[in-house]
Amino acid sequence: QVRLVESGGGLVQAGESLRLTCAASGSVFSINDMGWNRQGPEKTHELVAGISSGGSTNYADSVKGRFTISRDNAKNTIFLQMNNLKPEDTGVYFCSAEYSIPPSTGTTWGQGIQVTVSS
Repeated sequence: QVRLVESGGGLVQAGESLRLTCAASGSVFSINDMGWNRQGPEKTHELVAGISSGGSTNYADSVKGRFTISRDNAKNTIFLQMNNLKPEDTGVYFCSAEYSIPPSTGTTWGQGIQVTVSS
């Protein structure tokens, strides 16, 4: 099993920054891709940023140039640096990890953390 714990959320004003952290524990050897997802006030769910085990990254168009995802494999942790935050970035941010423990594969989710950006 893989367990994910997010931290670093909070309330900020537009234009400010936050850094989210997601720490993995358990069967971390089985983790491949990881990512950050968010659920907005209207309950829409989107992938914000993803990172492979090799460090390749991808971003939602809405956050390109403002958010940076990074990964510390030695500490089994990923980060999301969020700069120039906008009110539309408000939501619950979930960390995710794709794992493979033969013969099973799946996705594990963290409990989520609130990010609120005021205008």
